[in-house]
Amino acid sequence: MVRTAFFIQTLSQWLERLTAMVLMILVVIVVYDASMRFLFSQGSIMLQELEWHLFDIVMLFSLSVTLKYNQHVRVDIFYHNFSQQTQELINLLGYLFMVIPFSLLIIIVGLDYVQMSFIQMEGSANPDGLPYRYVIKSMMILGFAFVILQAIAEILQFLIKRASK
Repeated sequence: MVRTAFFIQTLSQWLERLTAMVLMILVVIVVYDASMRFLFSQGSIMLQELEWHLFDIVMLFSLSVTLKYNQHVRVDIFYHNFSQQTQELINLLGYLFMVIPFSLLIIIVGLDYVQMSFIQMEGSANPDGLPYRYVIKSMMILGFAFVILQAIAEILQFLIKRASK
């Protein structure tokens, strides 16, 4: 159990670094594209679509990172007034009954969506756009798979903490 949690946390650290690098690349591309548009009146549809695709990757991969750091959105009406044990129990129930099932639902529904995109070899509708749109659509599956893994790591850490008491 400890080894599994450690493996997932290590994977999560690599994913966090990868996401940060993609974000830095995205910033450079956006600055370049905006500069070319406003200073020289030359834009690129391909660059614009690349920005969207990189933004998608950052957002999808950041979901598991926010879960790791407990920075995800929650309705915090009573939560902050609860004891640490009660908060941990609420988090555990949230992982088991909200995060994992919802992520599985997105993956299951998304598989057909992504598969159809691969079969059609879907690309941009714009002639100057990126040709491999199906690759970015598959990131949806991967992103939510990482969310499930992170939720499992959080559950395992909760159980390890409880077992050590």
